This record gives sequence, C-alpha cells and structure tokens, in this order.
Amino acid sequence: MTAQLMRLSDLEPRTAGPPPVEVLAATKMFGNGVRALEPIDLTIEEGEFVTLLGPSGCGKSTLLKMIADLITPTSGGLRWWGGDYGHVGEPGKKLVFVFQDATLMPWARVRANVRLPLDLAGVPRAEADARVDPALALVGLGGFDHCYPRQLSGGMQMRVSIARALVTEPNLLLMDEPFGALDEITRNKLDQDLLDLWFAKKLTVVFVTHSIYEAVFLSTRVVVMAARPGRVLREVRIDAPYPRDDAFRVSQAFAAYARELQVLLAEASTAGTPQP
Repeated sequence: MTAQLMRLSDLEPRTAGPPPVEVLAATKMFGNGVRALEPIDLTIEEGEFVTLLGPSGCGKSTLLKMIADLITPTSGGLRWWGGDYGHVGEPGKKLVFVFQDATLMPWARVRANVRLPLDLAGVPRAEADARVDPALALVGLGGFDHCYPRQLSGGMQMRVSIARALVTEPNLLLMDEPFGALDEITRNKLDQDLLDLWFAKKLTVVFVTHSIYEAVFLSTRVVVMAARPGRVLREVRIDAPYPRDDAFRVSQAFAAYARELQVLLAEASTAGTPQP
C-alpha cells in the first residue's frame, strides 16, 4: 500500500458504473413469525469498506446473507451491479462470502482448500494451481501450501479461508465476523492485512462485526443496526485517511469515532419493540 495518506474523497468512487449492491426496502420474516429485518434501504458503492455494526439479533448476518443471495427477502428486493443476481459472476461482478469459521476441509492440504472454488468451477488444474500461489502470498502464507489445517493456528486458518475467497478474483467481498474468535493481537494484525488487501485489490467490502474498534479502524462507513426488528439506525462515515496503522488506533479522531458509535450502540440496544 502506498505510504501517501489518502482521504475518502480520493478513493470513491473508483468507477462510474452501477453500485455493486442496492438493498431496496428489503424485509425478512422467518417461518416462526420473527421479523428479522424491517424494510432496509442500503447502497454499497464501488470501492467502499462498509461495516454492519449492532447488538446480537439485529439482523447483521441476515442482511449480509441476503446480499450474498443465500437468503431471499420476504418483500422488497436487491440489485447487484444494476441487475439481478443472474449477472453475478460475470467479469467485474464477482462476489465471495467469508464465514465466521474458516470452514476448511480438515482432510485436505492448504493448497487443495484454496483451490476448491476453482475445482468446482471446472478450471483446469494447471491454471488453478497457478492462481493458488499468489492468493496464499497475499495473505502471508506462501510456503504453507502443503500443510493440513490442524497444523495451523486459528489466525492462519482464517487466512487460508480468505485466500480461498481471493483465488476467485472477486470484486465484492462479504465477511461475517471472520476474526471474532481470535485474540486481540491476531485480530489487529488481520485487520491491518485486510485493509492492505482491500486497497491493493480495489475490492468492495461489506463486513460484519460486534467490535466498535474494529469498525472504526477498517471502515469508510459504519451502518449501525438496531434489533427487534432489525433495521438501520444510523450511518457514520469514518473520514480518516488511509493507510491506517496503530497510530490511528490511539489518535483523538479514533477515540471520537469510537465514542460516537458507543452512544449509537447503546441506543440500538434499547430501541427494540416487542415481537408480535
């Protein structure tokens, strides 16, 4: 990543095309009658790093899975790059999802785990293998391709999961609290590495977390959600320059953003209404 400080105005928009994601008054009610999401309107612009932040049960993961087309809205709809989900996968319109757990195949080596989506897509083995090494290098795991998951730490396993996503050369990266189970030192390091990847690969990222500090460090914009029913309470733009490093974590600007989000989270935790 370049050492020159860049403001959000320097980063956005990266193209003049349609936004990668538009959520249009989308709702979700599950079969047990729980209203998981009230009408949500949300646009994710090209090149943004948007974090969904809120208390447990506010629908962050439900919304993220809806963006991934893993869950269908009860009403309303979504658009991906200006069209329906059938266009996802075309050049410039590739989407990948990174889950909370690394979800690796324990019987397979790192190389086979990373290569899996290419194998499933029918990519010839030689071409697929040629794409694995750069993906592993991007996450700092060059030379670990012959290891089994059990031989790796939790943080390294998550790096393998991210490499598996990157090997498909995505444009939109969806991440559901991928570092939540890791210790703080490992988590901070992976947050920094993720920002480097976002910047270097010109990705658009939607990221779910419960951590205020992680949200401030990573995001161009934080969407604060409230529960019962799930809905957007407020959006906060983190207008701090990139690259961000440990100095930003102890800055007055960081503390001010963290305080603002803390107040909003307290509001979100008491803003619920009883379910019918």
